[in-house]
Amino acid sequence: MIDTIKLREHIYDVVGAVHNVHKVLGPGLNESCYQEGLQIEFIQKKIPFKKEVSFHPSYQGITMNATFRLDFLCKDDIVVECKSVPKLIADHRAQLFNYMRLLKLPCGILVNFLPQYAEIERYFYDDEKQIIVPANRVVQGHRKEAL
Repeated sequence: MIDTIKLREHIYDVVGAVHNVHKVLGPGLNESCYQEGLQIEFIQKKIPFKKEVSFHPSYQGITMNATFRLDFLCKDDIVVECKSVPKLIADHRAQLFNYMRLLKLPCGILVNFLPQYAEIERYFYDDEKQIIVPANRVVQGHRKEAL
């Protein structure tokens, strides 16, 4: 079972940094600009992070040559994927979900910086049950509804 109370505290810090970056830089820039701003914000707010974390998935216990790269890994348990696109689509969510699942990380945040107001989606991954649920469907460690 995932500790959603601890994760919500971590999410709060990261989302606050996202809002600050969007407020300062505004909408309409390219993704790399927002990533750099977010990196600066994480450093200033003393939020532990790693940028552009590369990893190789495994198949039946064998490490594959394929390489994936996260935009950010924050506080050792949150994948942060940044976009600057007209609209978030299923492919963007699938990318985040695959990273969470492959790395068995309990939390993911998908951010779209392009719109007037940053779009921020938060998700929890339960490795034991192998399900991903939107964070707004989880209250104090329990899901609001069964999937």
